[in-house]
Amino acid sequence: MFSDISSFISMRKDIFPVADAHCDFLFGAMEYGYDINTLKRDQTIHLPYLVGGNVCLQFFAAWIDTTLRTSPLQQAMTMFDCYHRMLADNPTLTPLSADFDPDCGKIATVLAVEGGEACEGSLAMLRMFHRMGVRAMTLTWNENNELAGAAKGRQSKGLSSLGREMVEEMNRIGIALDVAHLSDTGIEDALKISTRPLFASHSNARAVKHTARSLPDELIRAIAEQGGVIGVNFYPPQLCDGKASIEDVVKHIMHIVSIGGVDCCAFGSDFDGMQQYPVDLHNSLDFQKLCRALKQVGFSDEHVYKIAYLNLFNYIKAFV
Repeated sequence: MFSDISSFISMRKDIFPVADAHCDFLFGAMEYGYDINTLKRDQTIHLPYLVGGNVCLQFFAAWIDTTLRTSPLQQAMTMFDCYHRMLADNPTLTPLSADFDPDCGKIATVLAVEGGEACEGSLAMLRMFHRMGVRAMTLTWNENNELAGAAKGRQSKGLSSLGREMVEEMNRIGIALDVAHLSDTGIEDALKISTRPLFASHSNARAVKHTARSLPDELIRAIAEQGGVIGVNFYPPQLCDGKASIEDVVKHIMHIVSIGGVDCCAFGSDFDGMQQYPVDLHNSLDFQKLCRALKQVGFSDEHVYKIAYLNLFNYIKAFV
């Protein structure tokens, strides 16, 4: 691991530090008993894989499943408990700090929420989430809710009045607004009212593969101009038609960079949130394959370093 790009380049290493903006491991920990040290079921987030792939920064999302009988708030609290117990039991993992050095031998972590239903309409609950360590949150998952319209929701609803209040409070207390899963109209609303840069933890380029969850060029450009980042995810139906591979991930990265510049692109795997994966990208061990593929299409070491690690770190460190 290396603390800056100059030392990395000077030593001419082929292993890049990696930051991953999204995984759903905590839901697996809550529902299926996932342990980061022991593989179970279809689990892909595994501490030896993280270490082997040189992951230095990992976001852990508490995904809210609205089909469960358990309330969204209780789900969130249970996953927060899973996260904090995981950190207590694994000294290799540490909450991210603004001065984190990827050469320190630890993996920095960020606690996030996927689905604003978790707050149950309460700004007080949002503030409590912040006190518990939450540093990023999406307003929706796939369905419209009381805060905003979802990308896959009916119509193209934007932010509700409560959603606007939530964004303003997130700005004030320091929770990053994650627009993954948000409708285009909702993202446009958020860009207008947010006083802090927003980001998309796991969204792809609609111009490469047209899906509602992916971002059109104008929103890629707007997020980049505001100083935000876009994490490319590895979910095959959002990458291409048919079987997906690392080559398809690279195509999305190249397009996002061509629209928003090299400083706006990052990785947002969605590991443990999928039932299928690209044929050559199965878990965190394969991040270095992706880095090598970026070099093969002409990205410099400096640019791969930014996409793989630095862009996401520089974005989120303002919230910790």
